[in-house]
Amino acid sequence: MHPRGFKISTLIYCFNASDQILLMNRNRPPNQGLWSPPGGKLHQDIGESPHACAAREAREELGIKAHSQDFRLSGIVSEKGYEGEHHWMMFLFEYTQKLHKLPTNHPEGNFEFFSPNQVDQLEIPKTDKTFIWPLFQKHRRGFFAVECNCQPDGSFTWQTLQSSLNNT
Repeated sequence: MHPRGFKISTLIYCFNASDQILLMNRNRPPNQGLWSPPGGKLHQDIGESPHACAAREAREELGIKAHSQDFRLSGIVSEKGYEGEHHWMMFLFEYTQKLHKLPTNHPEGNFEFFSPNQVDQLEIPKTDKTFIWPLFQKHRRGFFAVECNCQPDGSFTWQTLQSSLNNT
């Protein structure tokens, strides 16, 4: 087995005025054919920060004039051996502005708004459904950090490293 490096990415949680979440039905791997928040890989070669990556991805995928300071870090997820291929370090951000319209479809995927209850009924990645989405909802306006060990058989174990709830 050869060593695998981390792929670093951002996920962007955007909401409209009705507090519905924006999700993308992905056209490409990873998670092709599944619903997930928009986002993408950090450009490590140029020293891009996670906040700058979130803003760039929002501009590219959502067509909005986002800036680094428009994003609040909500969580950090480290996944070891995801799909038996890579390790992922994901920075989860909430876009602090409300979206007023559905973004136009993008080569990466198509967009829809969903109520939080509807998300549970969607085809979303297994780790998102089991842990990431519930953790984001619980810690919205708070912060969490978790590690996930993904096994070749598709099972996984989670460990919460930090959890700060916003009680206001």
